Amino acid sequence: MPRHAEAPAPAEASAAAEAPSAAEAQGPRGKSKSVSPRQIPVIGVVTEDEDAQGALKPMDLHSIIKVLEETAHDYLEEQLKSVKTLVQYYQNGFPLRDLAQVFKILNMCAEKIKKQPAFLEPTYNIIKLFGLPFLKKKVSDEITYAEDTAKSIALLGNLMKIPSSELRIQICRCIVDFYHAEPPKKHIAGYQQASPTYKIQMAEVGGLAETMVQSLDLLENQLVEKLWVLKALQHLSTSEVNCTLMMRAYAARGICAHLNDPDPSGQLLFRSSEILWNLLEKSSKEEIIKQLSNLECLVSLKEVFKHLFTRGFSDYDRQLRNDILVITTIISQNPEAPMIECGFTRDLILFATFNEVKSENPLVKGLKLSNSYEDFELKKLLFNILVILCKDLTTIQLLVDGKVVLALFTYVKKPEKHKIIEWSAAQYEELQLHALATLSTVAPLLIEEYMLCQGNARILAFLEWCESEECFFSHGNSFHGTGGRGNKFAHLRYSLRLLRAMVHLEDETVNQDLCEKGTIQQLIGIFKYTINKINDKEEAILLEIQSDILVILSSICENNISRKEIFGTEGVDIVLHVMKTDPKKFQSGLGYTVLLFSTLDSIWCCILACYSLEDYFLEKEGIFLLLDLLALDQKKFFNLILAIMVEFCDNPKTPVHVNTWRGKKDQTAASLLIKLWRKEERELGVVRDKRGMIVDTKKPLFTSFQAEQKIMPMPANCPTIAVMEVAENIRAKIYAVLGKLDFENLPGLSTKDFVTLCIIHRYLDFKIGEIWNEIYEEIKIEKLKPVTTDRHVLQTILTASENVGQMVASLQSEMCDIQARQDVQDEQKVYAKIQATHQQREMANKSWVNFLARTSNAKTLKKAKKLQEKAIESTRYGERPANAIFHQTDIKGLNTTVLSGRVVAVESTPARLVGGPLADTDIALKKLPVRGGALQRVKAVKPADDPKNVPT
Repeated sequence: MPRHAEAPAPAEASAAAEAPSAAEAQGPRGKSKSVSPRQIPVIGVVTEDEDAQGALKPMDLHSIIKVLEETAHDYLEEQLKSVKTLVQYYQNGFPLRDLAQVFKILNMCAEKIKKQPAFLEPTYNIIKLFGLPFLKKKVSDEITYAEDTAKSIALLGNLMKIPSSELRIQICRCIVDFYHAEPPKKHIAGYQQASPTYKIQMAEVGGLAETMVQSLDLLENQLVEKLWVLKALQHLSTSEVNCTLMMRAYAARGICAHLNDPDPSGQLLFRSSEILWNLLEKSSKEEIIKQLSNLECLVSLKEVFKHLFTRGFSDYDRQLRNDILVITTIISQNPEAPMIECGFTRDLILFATFNEVKSENPLVKGLKLSNSYEDFELKKLLFNILVILCKDLTTIQLLVDGKVVLALFTYVKKPEKHKIIEWSAAQYEELQLHALATLSTVAPLLIEEYMLCQGNARILAFLEWCESEECFFSHGNSFHGTGGRGNKFAHLRYSLRLLRAMVHLEDETVNQDLCEKGTIQQLIGIFKYTINKINDKEEAILLEIQSDILVILSSICENNISRKEIFGTEGVDIVLHVMKTDPKKFQSGLGYTVLLFSTLDSIWCCILACYSLEDYFLEKEGIFLLLDLLALDQKKFFNLILAIMVEFCDNPKTPVHVNTWRGKKDQTAASLLIKLWRKEERELGVVRDKRGMIVDTKKPLFTSFQAEQKIMPMPANCPTIAVMEVAENIRAKIYAVLGKLDFENLPGLSTKDFVTLCIIHRYLDFKIGEIWNEIYEEIKIEKLKPVTTDRHVLQTILTASENVGQMVASLQSEMCDIQARQDVQDEQKVYAKIQATHQQREMANKSWVNFLARTSNAKTLKKAKKLQEKAIESTRYGERPANAIFHQTDIKGLNTTVLSGRVVAVESTPARLVGGPLADTDIALKKLPVRGGALQRVKAVKPADDPKNVPT
């Protein structure tokens, strides 16, 4: 280290001795330093030991500033000498506390360069030192001097105005060094290096990036300086804050407009594209696109891309070409970008199709893409930009001229064996899927081109290959190949997406051509094929395929009876198959819900209005499946299912099926529909009492939304709230279904259901009254006075509507009263049954008590015996006939205490005595002998004391 770096020069030392800085003259709390021989080091104070080691002492920068302020020519040598001394003194870096004064000196030197060029070298040397890390004495210095540091660094951008190539390059080098800081050559005692990111942060705060962008305008024809500025901006653009500052200075437009400037080194294009990338990623993307969406920028991009496309052969050139194309793709998303006006769109279409369609354009003559990764990515990017460009309808003619549809259809064919192609198998598969995805967007815009290319025939042939068992190993590496590894499901999915996009146009020419080629039968066959292939791994993609098939069939068959007949029973079977899906799967998130929506749509479009298919659907219990789906209580399906039910009820066979259906807990279809009505009214906020009865007879159907909205006069052709409300909920559909069931003989309804049914039955009357009430309110708001007759008619209608509400409320009240009385009667019956049960128990208890008394007390037994005999005697004739035979009723010599008779109660009789339960049947004779032969009937055992005379 030079000697003058350890201690200031004599002149500066004497000046420092005469005027020491306040920070060095005082301690940390403003007190004078102690003269005690024992000193305790304090953070931020240079001790005597440090001084002995060569610590950096403060320099009297004020004296240098005073010298530079002198304008006389005699002071030039002294001024240069003082600045040179400063450079030598701070050759290891500037302390943060001195930075403000150093930059003031730097600014003064820069101002003198114009008149005194000798100051160029010291200015250059000072700027060079700014590439070194700043030094801090205290940990808090970075915060304390942050404002001064930010302002100082911002001055570097202003110094770019000095017309000196060396100076400008050194400023850029200094900025680049912010991001590649080198450690100081020698450690300075008492100081430590500021954090590596400190300069970067201060550059963001000071707005250095904005001033550097503005300096580009000064370097129009100075390539070397421009490249250094771009290098500095490339480093600065890694920060979001700097990118925002650069965006404000219109950096994107200024840099992009000069992309095509001459540059033998190629750095200009590379660094400019890198800056544009950073601006798009780290600042407002919309604003950057807006800055780039002008003719000047797009022409520059076009020329650069054409040059790289036709003359770039290295991997670096190809990567740069692809980067330019991605930037162009982002710009083309802006509909205001003049892509067609600058001719870029035509060139892009040419580059996208020249490999598949022969062209005489000299741009692509003799040009051929390789199977390198960069060229493969280019092909995919060109397909992608075609999708974006076709959003502008003015591009359609260019797509026709470029034969885009024909070029894309060259990929829609099965792979040919033993044919040499320029792409690998995995690359060709990915391009094939990408072409199909691109056609899904492009082909619907070019129907004539699609039909001229035999589009339907190509797709159906490709679908036939997808369905075949022909050996094919799919790589499934790309985004479009998801779920298609080792199979053809990805090809099948994108082919069906293309077909779906075409039938969605509802173009009769396309649909008729599809029908003539047997599309309906082929799609039904593919659906059956996918049913057998479903597994956990490919479930999601196969469900999407099935949904697309049903959507395509619906679009083809809608409003055409002959096509519905072609759909036939096989089509109904696949619909029923989906409807039998386990309801738990509808919550799995794998596409079952979408599949069910497609299925319900296919019922509407492919089955309804074709009586043979309707009957077959009913025979296969299709209505039962619809009601099962309705009972799942999935609100998203209600509208579609009920609409189908309304149409099906026109078939005279349907009501029987509807009334026969039973759900959980033996619920009927009518009960389910009424339950849905009540639920819908609760969600709509319709006012009902706790029994479900009408509260407001004037507005019995009013929802909470209608109550909040004020009635406003509307033109005659605009529907009012009351009319729009019909389509926004399911009440009208429930009314229609129950109306076609005649509102009578509906099984399984409770009193609560009947109360609700009264409202449903009068839904149309209530809705008409509601609309007339709106008309009346609009007349009042507009302050119109109808003629007497009209006023009388209007009042009569409103009164009649209110009377209907009162009548329904009265009927509901009567039903509730009848039910209440019935409940009382049922309750009384239950109580009577309970009372009889208690009486029976009391009699049984009393009998048991009597029994115990007879068995334990002989007197009681005798008394009971006498009462029994007396009762027996009272039942006999008073006079006995002469020829009568007397039968003794008691048993002599019986030693029991209970009343006994001649009946013997056998608890259990062995089977060997009675021969078993089948002994009296013919089966007993057919049994094989088991242990002694067939079962035999045992003669009855006669009692020993059986009297000889038996009564007749």
